[in-house]
Amino acid sequence: MKPLRHIFSLFLFLSVAISAIGQERVCIYPEDSSLNNVTLEIYAADNPKAAVVVCPGGSYCWLDYEGEGVEVAKFLQLNGISAFVLRYRVAGWWAWFTHYRALFRGNVAPDMYNDGQQALQWVASNASRYGIPPSKIGIIGFSAGGHMAMSQAVYPGDVRPAFAAPIYPVVTMTEDCVHKRSRRGLLGECRTRTRERMEMWSLEKHVTKQCPPIFLVNCVDDPVVDYRNSVLLDSALTAAGVDHLYIQYKTGGHGFGVSETKGSDECRPWKYRFLEWLDKTLKEE
Repeated sequence: MKPLRHIFSLFLFLSVAISAIGQERVCIYPEDSSLNNVTLEIYAADNPKAAVVVCPGGSYCWLDYEGEGVEVAKFLQLNGISAFVLRYRVAGWWAWFTHYRALFRGNVAPDMYNDGQQALQWVASNASRYGIPPSKIGIIGFSAGGHMAMSQAVYPGDVRPAFAAPIYPVVTMTEDCVHKRSRRGLLGECRTRTRERMEMWSLEKHVTKQCPPIFLVNCVDDPVVDYRNSVLLDSALTAAGVDHLYIQYKTGGHGFGVSETKGSDECRPWKYRFLEWLDKTLKEE
């Protein structure tokens, strides 16, 4: 009997492993060849309870596509959630190195926001194809990707996310705790960073009671994005009466994603808290 048990265990392991792969990648602007690099990589779950657009971080200058994109999508897929990893427009290494956007537009806001909205629209339009409940499409993002995710909740377009999860997010563009690299990535060089544009993308200043439920996590010892970004967002959500959960850990730093080795023992369970919160949120709809 033992060999049969081992064979069954191997078959189960391979079935899970095979399922946890990107099944396809699609361009979300099929009619614009200049945007063929803006894509969704699809990790479809069987009978999904929800769908999530995943926004990797990277200071709006580059993308941590693997750690805060693919790994997150696989985790969600294995927990019954279809995930769509968004490769959105960013400033790029060349823009960061040369400052060429002082003379030429390049990729700046609202390009990134538009890509997030287009991604939500694409998932909503294809919900039936993947067996996704159309009212249960949300968005999650990390660092600058958290700003991207929260911007979809603050400035809803044709498709408002059912929930949003900014994880150790960039939030403000005006306060002294601003993450300057993300501000430059989003808004360009000094010449283009007007007060009006910085105010617009300081998300804590635009929260209303119409925001969907929000799951917010960060760590006090974050050495990259000042933890006060999340404090500002939590205060704004509380003042507006938005249903949300804010979990603040003392340790864990930044950029840990869903890793079981990065971060700290204290912060790594955040992803299971998210699953619990999401189950509760979906039942309350």
